[in-house]
Amino acid sequence: MELKLIKNKIPEKFYKILEKEIKKLRPAQEKAIKHGLLDKKNLLVCTPTASGKTLIAELAALKSIIEGNGKAIYIVPLKALATEKYKDFKKKYEGIAKVALSMGDTDSADSYLVEYDLIITTSEKLDSLIRHHAPWLSLISTIIIDEIHLLNDPGRGPTLEILITILRQLLKKAQIIGLSATIGNPKELAEWLNAELIEDNWRPVKLHKGIYLDGEIEFE
Repeated sequence: MELKLIKNKIPEKFYKILEKEIKKLRPAQEKAIKHGLLDKKNLLVCTPTASGKTLIAELAALKSIIEGNGKAIYIVPLKALATEKYKDFKKKYEGIAKVALSMGDTDSADSYLVEYDLIITTSEKLDSLIRHHAPWLSLISTIIIDEIHLLNDPGRGPTLEILITILRQLLKKAQIIGLSATIGNPKELAEWLNAELIEDNWRPVKLHKGIYLDGEIEFE
């Protein structure tokens, strides 16, 4: 799908940024759009690394922000990943969205975030923000959960599951976008999220499997 085919579905200033880098959407992105990404439908996206999952989240978030429907929150499992996303989004969307990073003091409501549009945070920090009744949480219209397969992780899983459950109760009209490279029970998780399941095997570099022995690799 050519990017220009969705030109009328996203804000003009957002499109102008995207067209500098993108001419054609990747398969998963096309599937997401056809399954309601730009119509506030919940989606669970399970595709390989580097297949374009982040842009799917950006399309939902920036459309909502620029059209004045509400803030977007981007939840990641690690502080390093949060910092990376913050730097990328701040550079890319300077001038059309105010981007913030929240992952510090877990005993604060971070009330200053009311001034920001796209907020990147960790699940632990967001859990703290909810418990401190951060007033700006009610302004969120898009919830993005990166690495959502960590629901199955013995350590982080329970916190993430409770967090998602609470968010769904607090923000009943918010669009939820779950992102994962691999997950064992995608259909069940999509049903739990009341989301459309987007699956695709496309990747930018073909993956070859083989066995290494004595300096040689025998591919399957």
